Amino acid sequence: MRWVASLIAVAAVAVAPAAASPSTAPCHSVVHRGVLPTWARTGFSAPRPRMPHVLGHGGDIAALVFGYPLRSPPAKNRGNKILWVSRRAVKPLSDLRIHAQRMDGRHRVGRPVTRVVVGGPGPSGIDLPAPGCWRLTLRWSGRTDELDLQYAHRR
Repeated sequence: MRWVASLIAVAAVAVAPAAASPSTAPCHSVVHRGVLPTWARTGFSAPRPRMPHVLGHGGDIAALVFGYPLRSPPAKNRGNKILWVSRRAVKPLSDLRIHAQRMDGRHRVGRPVTRVVVGGPGPSGIDLPAPGCWRLTLRWSGRTDELDLQYAHRR
């Protein structure tokens, strides 16, 4: 009788719908406004710094958004400033390579674009060619993570 229960449990897992991976989930930028994760606080003088930030789906990178909200085209009086922070040590001179694809839910819109932050995660100005939700695949120091960023239309 135990083997029947085990067989049913295995069958239920096999036919259960898989959870959506970040790559197949609808594009949705979750901007946290609370305290930065401990590993992303280097260089801040406040013991519990708060600012808009987006965490990578894998938890390996954070985008600290100094230019919030991000705009496309960029605002004339301020840039789309993002400080990229890697959770783990980076290899020297290992660029952060960004593959960005604008999304409408789960569907790709237009052509992808690439950006490079020379020297790896750190300060950058990331301008993207159109407003909307952008899915970013980030590669640096042998690591990969993904996150979604929303770019608003410039007013």
